[in-house]
Order: sequence, then structure tokens, then C-alpha cells
Amino acid sequence: MIKLRSKRGKMRYLVFILMLTIPLFTVFAEGIEERISEFAEDHPYSLSGTFEGGFLSPISHKIQFGEENGTYFDYVSDGAQDVLFAFKRFSLDLKLNEKHSLVFLYQPLALETREVLSEDILIDTTHFPTGTPMRFLYGFPFWRVSYLYNFADGSRDELSIGMSLQLRDATIEFESEDGSLFTANRNVGPVPIIKFRVKKYFDSGLWLGSEIDGFYAPVSYINGSNNEVIGAILDASVRAGLDLPKNSEAFLNLRYLGGGAVGSSENVEGPGDGYTKNWLHFLTVSVGISHGIL
Repeated sequence: MIKLRSKRGKMRYLVFILMLTIPLFTVFAEGIEERISEFAEDHPYSLSGTFEGGFLSPISHKIQFGEENGTYFDYVSDGAQDVLFAFKRFSLDLKLNEKHSLVFLYQPLALETREVLSEDILIDTTHFPTGTPMRFLYGFPFWRVSYLYNFADGSRDELSIGMSLQLRDATIEFESEDGSLFTANRNVGPVPIIKFRVKKYFDSGLWLGSEIDGFYAPVSYINGSNNEVIGAILDASVRAGLDLPKNSEAFLNLRYLGGGAVGSSENVEGPGDGYTKNWLHFLTVSVGISHGIL
């Protein structure tokens, strides 16, 4: 074991270690880069990552818990959702070959606002009187995996149709600022979706594209239950982009994100009768960048 008796000796030792490590690391990195290039040449599939960032604007957003007397609450006019919220989205696109692709997406979504009630509201069995300072949380992040088949031939253009499976993770809370009044609803569940994606490249390096995920159906047809719940979702975007060096792209995206559900759940674990009516219409504007990983 080397014993260092002074700070100067320790510094010299660290410099010596770095002088040995840096060349080794450089050789190792070059070897990894070479292996990745060989791997990409030997296999037809590719992997790219995409990030979007921008703002979200609620156009309309209403919710009701409790069929008989529950308030149909307007988040935009009464719940302080009349502002812009930060928006971001992450996805991975795995191209298996020219025809088949898989897309993995994560969409964080949590809108937290504060407002003083201008009128009485009833959420499930909890009564919030006029003048109560409130905290509202509407959390609806989701994960989505999609399969796409590309019908376009012989070019970079894309005309794909497929299916998606989305996993929602909803947390909806109403709470007085002093914590004396509180009610929450939580729900996790899968949602099958039809997916469509198109992309057209031009010789200038510009491209135009669109992507749509959506469905509308009675929930009983999906999960085999007897409850009369109607559910819908539409995630539709149009974008214009530009090819960048090193297998990258930048784009501007306009997205409509909407949907909801109405009906009564069979399994009621929280307060109230299990009835929910929730419809939202959001608009997002974002810029994004995609980069080829493999």
C-alpha cells in the first residue's frame, strides 16, 4: 500500500493516476464507438430518443364526483387553470426494420393550482363552502407502448398504422389550504388505443408530420365489466421539422390532448357513489429534438 505523508505527495499521486487513466479511457471509448458502429451495420434496426418541451394551455376542463348532488366543477373558470403550464414528453422509437416499429412514451402531467372558492362545491361527500382557500391537484401521467406498421415503400417517408396500450395513473385531489377538508380519487388502468403516424420528407431537409392516438368506446367492452362507463382519448399532433447533423432532427409541434370518461365504477373504495364525469381539452405548443442512439 502506498502511504502519502503530505498534501503535495497526494496531489502528485492523483496526477499520476489521471495520466494513466485518461489514455486508457480514451482507448476504451474508441473501442465502444467502433463496436456500436459495427453493431448498427450488422443489424437493420435502429433506436432514437425524442424530447419535447413547451407549454400546455387548458381550453376546457370539468369534473364531477357524485351523480346526484356532486358539483360539475370547472377547473378553468373556478380552479385557476386559466394559465399556462410547463409541458414535457419523452419517447424512444425502436425501428425493427423498414416496416415494423415500437414506440415507448412517458407523459408526465400534473396540474396543481390554488384559488379561493366563489361558491359552494360538493366533491363526492365533502362539502367545501364559499370563500375557502383551496389547493387543487389534477395528476394524469401516463405510459404508452405502441406498435406501428409502415405502408410506405422505398423512401424515408412514413405512413404507419398500429395499436397502443396506455397505462394511466390518475391522482385527483381537492383540499382546503388549512388541511381541514380533503378528498381524493386515484385510479390506475390500461387503455387500448388505435395509432396513426405519417411523415413526409423534402429535398431541402425539411419535413412535415402528424401523429394520432385515440379511441372512443364503452369501458365494459374493454374490461368485460357491467358498468356503464364511456371513455375516450385523443392525442393528436402536427409538426414541422428539420434534419440536423449526426442523425438528429429538430421540430415544432402543435398538439391537442383531450378525452375523459363518464359513468359509475363497480369497485368503489373511496367516498361517494363511484360516479365520475371528467372531460378535458388541452392544447400544447412545444419544440422537440430527436437523436439517433443506435
